[in-house]
Formats: sequence, structure tokens, C-alpha cells
Amino acid sequence: MSQQRAVERITPAAAIPAAATQTTAVEQARAVAEVAAAVQVAQQCPRDMNRAWAEMQAACARSGLAERAFYSVPNRGNGASVHLARELARIWGNVDYGVHELHRDDERGYSEIRAYAWDQQTNVRSSRTFQVPHARMANGQRKPLTDLSDVYLNNQNIGARAVREAIFTVLPADFVATAQDACRATIRKGGGKPLPERIANMISRFKDEFGISVGRIETRVGRKRGQWTAADLAELAVVYGSISRGESRADDEFPDVVTAAEIAAQAAAAPVPAPAAAPVEPEPSPGAVEWDDVETAQPGSGATR
Repeated sequence: MSQQRAVERITPAAAIPAAATQTTAVEQARAVAEVAAAVQVAQQCPRDMNRAWAEMQAACARSGLAERAFYSVPNRGNGASVHLARELARIWGNVDYGVHELHRDDERGYSEIRAYAWDQQTNVRSSRTFQVPHARMANGQRKPLTDLSDVYLNNQNIGARAVREAIFTVLPADFVATAQDACRATIRKGGGKPLPERIANMISRFKDEFGISVGRIETRVGRKRGQWTAADLAELAVVYGSISRGESRADDEFPDVVTAAEIAAQAAAAPVPAPAAAPVEPEPSPGAVEWDDVETAQPGSGATR
């Protein structure tokens, strides 16, 4: 008589999915329906290319957008800002973008972030997932962030940079380049004001708000204020906007300048050190014999050394 053994397959408890609540199931179904509806609407209502280009030119001709269209941060370079990216995505239409915090680990001090941009009409999607340490660089050293508000703002700040690149990936390159050129032209025009008046206003804003002297600005530009061009003023406007938004520090953008006259004045005011005293040789003690005074004993003379 053969003995039959029943084989029982045991499934680990961790592998069994937890039962979803009714609210979770409804939200999942709603998310799927929203994605399908967004794609369907984008296909049924395609974007008007002529309208998008015309609206982009009109938006970039306004100084309110042009002054926020670029950033300049030391050690990170410069370029188009997230403000311009979001405005171009709105004008282009049928573009979904965002930043999601997937995971936060306070014990290990990092968060996992996902930034994406999706052209629902052409079904072109760009996303990137990365880890953000809960820290900020200060004076060349990493400073941990413990306050929840600081961690949230740090994640959103880095996520905004990532979503900016994602948006520029799904938008046509010539559309973005034309928008940047139009914003630069708007900044150079300065609302139709004369160039000397705009230079005086810019110098006054830097001095009153950040304490930046004319000499420090001239050192950065490389020319005296009377030789500044509209392009120089446009670059200063970008730097001013970055400092105002807290993206960079005034001292980093405009380091202190020490002139030759100031160096000479400091050297003249410095106290002159007293000359060092000459070393005093000790006098020979009584009975001491200097070797130079001893004659060399000759053989047979009877003198001793």
C-alpha cells in the first residue's frame, strides 16, 4: 500500500497583498479614469500651433515674465528658470507636469522625489527619480536639516529644477529657444526707458536693497557705468532677480573689491615693527683662555697646549 503525502504550499504572509479599502479602490479607479480622459480630450482637442506661437510671443514681450525667465547662481550656472518652463507648458497646452515625493526617511536623512512632464497629445513623457539628502551646503560644509518646513522647502526647490528640465524635454526646442530670445529682447528694451535712466535705477536698487556699491558692480561687468550696454543691464537684471528670490547671495555675485589705494592706506596705518636688537656676545669669564690667543706649541720648546 503506497503512502500518499499531501504537499501543502505555504505562502509567506508578506507576499499576500493587503486588502484595499473601498476608498483606496475608488481613488485608484478615479486616477485611471482621469488619465484615460486626459488622453482622449487631448486627442479630440489638439493644440493650435499658430495660437501657441503667437501667445508665446505676447507673453515674452511682457516685462513681468521676462524678468523672471532666467536665473543666475554661482557654481550652478545660469539659464531659463522654472517660471518660464511652466508658462511655456501652459501656452503649449495638453502638457501635464508635477513633482511627487515618493518616500521620506527621516532616520537616514533623505527623500525620494519623482519629477515628470507628459505631453498627452503626442504621448511623449519625461520623468526622473532621484534622492534628495535632508541637508544644505553652508560655508562649504553640509548642514543637516531637521525642521519639517526646511525639509519640505528643500525637496520642492530641488524638485522644481528637475521638473523644469522635464518640461523643456517634451517641448519643441525651437519653441523654447525663441521664447528665451524674446525674453532677452524684452529685458534689453527695458519698457522703452532711456538706457542712462535704467542704469541709474539698477544701481540704486542694488545699493538700497543689497548694499552693493557701484565699484563692485563695475568689477563684475568689467566696464565703468558709462560704458554699460543694454546686454550688460539685462545680465544685471537676471542677477538681481536671482538674489531677490533667494537663489543666490549678493556677496557671492559681487565679491568685495580692494583697490591699490586702500592697500596703501592700510599699509601706512599699520604700526612699524621695532628693529630687532643685535645679539650681545657674553664676556669671557676670568681665567678663561681664548683658543685664538694660544700659540701653537713648537716641538722642543717645552710649551704645553
